[in-house]
This record gives sequence, C-alpha cells and structure tokens, in this order.
Amino acid sequence: MKRQVYLSMKSLEEAKALFFSRFDPGLRTGIESVNSEDSSDRVTAEPVFARRSAPSYHASAMDGIAVRAAETFGATERFPKTLELGQSAVWVNTGQPLPETFDAVIMVEKVHQVDDHHLEIRGPAFPWQHVRKVGEDIIATQLLFPQNHRIRPYDVGALISGGVFSVRVWERPRVAIIPTGSELVRHTEMKDGAVLNQGRIIEYNSLVLAALVRECNGIPILYDIVPDLPEDIRTAVTRAVDSEADVVIINAGSSAGSRDYTVHMVGEMGEILVHGVAMMPGKPTILAAVKGKPVVGNPGYAVSAALSFDQFVRPLLYNLQGYPPPKIETVKVRPTRDIPSKLGIEEFLRVNIGKVDQRYVATPLARAAGSITTLTRAEGIIRIPQLSEGITQEQEIEAELLVPKEALKQTIVVIGSHDITIDILGDEVRRGGCTIRITSGNVGSLGGLLALRKGICHMAGSHLLDTETGEYNVSYIRRYIKGLKIAVFHLTLRDQGLIVARGNPKGIEGIKDLSRTDIAFVNRQAGSGTRVLLDYHLKQSGITSDVIRGYDHEEFTHMAVAVDVLSGAADCGMGIYAAARALSLDFVPIAREQYDLLIPSRLLDQPNIQAVLNTVRSEHFRERILSLGGYDPSKSGELFTEV
Repeated sequence: MKRQVYLSMKSLEEAKALFFSRFDPGLRTGIESVNSEDSSDRVTAEPVFARRSAPSYHASAMDGIAVRAAETFGATERFPKTLELGQSAVWVNTGQPLPETFDAVIMVEKVHQVDDHHLEIRGPAFPWQHVRKVGEDIIATQLLFPQNHRIRPYDVGALISGGVFSVRVWERPRVAIIPTGSELVRHTEMKDGAVLNQGRIIEYNSLVLAALVRECNGIPILYDIVPDLPEDIRTAVTRAVDSEADVVIINAGSSAGSRDYTVHMVGEMGEILVHGVAMMPGKPTILAAVKGKPVVGNPGYAVSAALSFDQFVRPLLYNLQGYPPPKIETVKVRPTRDIPSKLGIEEFLRVNIGKVDQRYVATPLARAAGSITTLTRAEGIIRIPQLSEGITQEQEIEAELLVPKEALKQTIVVIGSHDITIDILGDEVRRGGCTIRITSGNVGSLGGLLALRKGICHMAGSHLLDTETGEYNVSYIRRYIKGLKIAVFHLTLRDQGLIVARGNPKGIEGIKDLSRTDIAFVNRQAGSGTRVLLDYHLKQSGITSDVIRGYDHEEFTHMAVAVDVLSGAADCGMGIYAAARALSLDFVPIAREQYDLLIPSRLLDQPNIQAVLNTVRSEHFRERILSLGGYDPSKSGELFTEV
C-alpha cells in the first residue's frame, strides 16, 4: 500500500464547512418516548403541552382561615370584625382546597380567637388574598417546552405537574468506535501480571472517545480491536454503517504511513470529504460520508484523537440532538515564555494557567501528540492561528478553559528546577480537602529566577550552587532579581549523582568516567542547577565538555534523564537518586545539594501560599519525601533567608 500524501489539506474552518454542510443542519436522530422522570438532559423532539392545570383547584397559600373577602371589608384595629367559625370563616392549612364560595385567606398570625366558635380580625382581606388559583402555575394546553429544548432537572417537575408523564425526545446518538492497529492490546488482557511484549501498546483511545461521547449525551458502541488488514477494516466499517450507529469513528490508520489503510477503505465505500486538516495535533483527520452517515477517521495519537473529536464529532453529536454545544469558558492569558509555531498550521497548545497578582499566566506543556498527560495536567488550550509564527510573552491571547475559571485562583504556579517533591507537594496540599492545584514548569533553576523577575509565577524551585562560596541560590537572586524581595524556604536536601543502568554494566564510578569514549551521556539543560553542579565537578576534575559524548544531549527533568538511561539512549546522566530508584536503576552519588523554594515576599500573606508552606512543614509530607530515598527533609519549610 502506497503512502498517502495530503495533497489538499484544508484549514480547520474549511474542513468544518465541508463536513457539516454535507449533513443537513436539521439532521436528527430518531424519536423515542421516555418516562418524564427519566427525561433529564434529553432534548424534546416536539413541543410539549400541559395536559392539566396546576394547581387543579383553588388552594390556600397560607395556614389561616378561609373567608369571603366582601364580608371582611371595614375591619380595622379600632373596629375589629367578629367571624363565626363554620359560617363566615373556616380553618385551612397551606395547600388545602379552598371551601366553595370562599375567596380569600387570612394568615393565622392575623387572627384572634375569641372562643370556640368566634374569631376576630382587625383588617380586611382582598379577593384571592393568599390563594393559589386554579392554573396559577400551569394552565392545561399551555406550551411547557418548545421542540429542541434540553430538559433540566427542574423541568421534570413541570412535566409531572402538568400531567405529562412521558415525553417524546430525540434518541441519544449512537457512535460506533473502531480502534485499529495490529500492535494494540486490550487492557483487560493485562491482568494478573501479564507481560506487555515489546512493540505492543495498551489501547485506551477508544475508552477516552467513549467517555467523550457520553459527555455529549451519546451512546458509545465499542468495537473489538481491528488489525491493520484492509479487509478487516472494511468489514468493521460496513458493520458500523449498516447498524444502528449514527456516527462512526475509526481510530488510527488515518495518517500517511504505508500501513494506514483507513482512507483507502473509506474512500472505496463512500466519499472522502477531507483528508488532512491544518491543525496540530490532529492533522491526519479524515472526514467522510458512507451511506449517508458521517464517518471520522481520527489519528492514533491520544491528544490528536481527542482534539479531532472536539472539533468535528462533538458539534455533530449536539446537532443530532437539536441543540448547540455548551459555550466554552475563556480567559485572556500571557505566556510565561515565547512560543514559536509552524506557519500554515493552527496549533492547539495545552497550557497550565494560574493567576499571579492581577493577570493570568499560561505555561506551555509538552507538544507531544501522544502524551495524554498534557491534557490531564492542562487547565486550558491556547489556539495559535494558522497565519501566525507564534506568540510572545508580551502578547495577550485567549485560552479555552478545561477547568472552571474560579479554579484558576486556586492554582499555584511553580516555575524552575524539576524535582519529584513538587509533585508530592501538589498531592499532599490537597489531603485535607484543600482545592489548591500546583502546576510546574520545568525550565531549570535560572529559568525560575527569571520567571520570578517577570512576575509570572508564585514561586520557583532552585538549587543553584555558587561555586566560589559553596552557598545555594542567594548570590544568583542578588544578581538576577534586583529590586524584588525574595523569601528563600528550604524544601529539601537531595542526593545528586550519575544515574546508570541496573548493575552498572560499564563500571561507571564517578565524574572522570564521563570522558571515556565508550560512555554516552545525557545532560540537563543549560541554566539548570544540575548543569551548574555538573560543570563545577567537571572543572574540579579537569575535564572539558567537548570530550564528553552526549554533553549536548539535553533533557528537562530528572525522570527524562532516567528514562534515557533505562531505554539505552544513554549510558548515564546527571540526576537525583529518587529518579534512579523510581525506575530501578543504579546510582553513583556525587553531591548532596540544597533545593529551595523562592517566593516573592509580597505574596507570603496569601492564604494559598501559606497553605503550601504549612504543607511543606508537615510531618506527613516529610515522611513521604523520606520514603522516596535520597532526600533529607528535616528542614523543610524553614525560612533560610530573605534577600
């Protein structure tokens, strides 16, 4: 099978226009009747009229006495009137039918009982005072709801009250989801310690897509995994379009690879409307019509699949049910760094968002289309226009929120050096029901200081060694953050060293071994505290960076360094003991260093900042850090100095 080439890739707006115009905007699912008590969140397929009035009788709206208003006229404080029980007055309770010929109610608080048979009133009643008249709420035959109305929980009460005990609604759209790929394995096959063979992948895209379908009030129909065989794909698609499914999603196989058969099969069975959309992630999306039904071939990468769903399937599912998609909440943000982007492609960039002082700041997450965690960690998505080459830190841009706007005020933005304890802190601060969310941008210690200077984070993680004094962070704060008062709090002491493969097969004993020609090294990025520490020890050992194979191979986190060693991409890398231990790697200790949290003094009185510091000082947090290995949190949360 030849590779596909996107000869006619469409812009996102062109693709939407072609796809949605192919299907009548008035296209709906079938109609069904449901019991009114089960109708919440469904959409009416026809107007709904009341079958009875509510209330169906004149009812007392108060506890008191029913009277004939005309018989109470003239009553005053000076000249009260006496009414005879059973004749001109009758006791009634709230909701009780009004006795015939009576037309008003006087509250019990306004009535003075003279004896067992007589009552005294000191003010008149007007006709229909404190009375719920027949049809006050609902009148039989009145329109309760128009067609294409989404029934809300309190609408259910109106239906029942109006005598409507079943309602005709649009059927929930049924969506066939077909996962394809010979390398895929169902998660249900991985029980009881089953080993995942090399080259196999646990399939979860279909489960994410199914959850998204349910979120749109649709019904997902999950198909078994279909291998990369053209006829198997054809059989699955045929079954889907011939079944009761309203929409078909084929996951994976939509790209340009030699084993990506989806576009061929769908093209033979129906009409390809679009193959290739100028959006990233999600470029390989296929939009088609087969036997009059919409068929979407979305990419196999998790983020691409989700974003393709949001742009094309989600609006379609809402339209099939007769109402527009919910409006997405947005907020204006400024990026924490310049973000270049590819001209000609509309990019959907996942970001962390927090409110620092009076502005919202957005920290970009990894662009990897296969990284589902960039969606789980994100608070929003920035859309970089197709004709833009990126956005700068000075630009304000709209972000589509993935969390409620109010939640952004509870986000603590931490930028700087990566450390596993920041992740633990993010979990620990929520133990007592606190809603604070900690987001971190891993740009290295120096990057954290610069972020503090720009006012785009609440705190920075740093472990910058002054090689002349042996002191951490203080001299760098004085050099890079002049004029801004910074409080330095201990987070932890930690062991830095060389992460090596399990069993240390190359016998690496220390820094001097990095000059060996048989050692492939992985480094941390320039400006990181780990890089500063490494360069210091290289200088002490008389080794120049140009003799180290892999010195320019950079990663942004300790775990990324450990993964490179685990995968064999490198023989060793500079990192912390906890990262080595997490992946069952060996570790050659080099130094114990000080890792601090740097916080602008002006923010120290904020409740969220205090909550984080109190968590850092807690015994439970310290115990969790100790359990990781390679840490000494005995001074966690102590104020080291204020610069």
